[in-house]
Amino acid sequence: MYGMIHQAAREMVHTVADAETWSVILEKSGLDEEHFISAQTYTDDVTFALIGAIQGVTGMPIGDLLTAFGRYWIEFAASTSYRSVMEMAGNDLESLLNNLDRMHTSIKSTMPDADMPSFIVVHSDAQRLEVEYRSSRSGLEMFVKGLLEGLLERFDDEGDVSFDVREDHVAFTVDRRAAKVA
Repeated sequence: MYGMIHQAAREMVHTVADAETWSVILEKSGLDEEHFISAQTYTDDVTFALIGAIQGVTGMPIGDLLTAFGRYWIEFAASTSYRSVMEMAGNDLESLLNNLDRMHTSIKSTMPDADMPSFIVVHSDAQRLEVEYRSSRSGLEMFVKGLLEGLLERFDDEGDVSFDVREDHVAFTVDRRAAKVA
């Protein structure tokens, strides 16, 4: 994964804990500041060591942590130079998801070692959005669930996100709720 993911994890911890907690997490993970260079790619082991240390120190169940991190990632990315890329990718959930692979290809052109996932919208109507998620990594379904929830929030949309792990992909479903009337 790439350093920007590590930076987002650091910032998320700083928003809910203090510098001492972060120091403990760094010590438990075996990482130092060289593992937080934005455009640098790192092995998955490094990233999973960081997430594992955060989970160990906070005691938060791993699924809840990954979901919270996915939600936070959207907020974090929108506060960085990727904001303009996200804005160009779409102004609603479906548009952004339809352009996500293109956005990942663009990122990969500057970081050729990055291993990006693929998102394919396979169905969309007013009530439901279905997405195929494919990745060489397993176990990140709760992170992607959080990403989708974060995107719903970003676009002032409401819905419930669920998923089903299949043989060659993960099928995500966003059941949309009618917007609240003010």
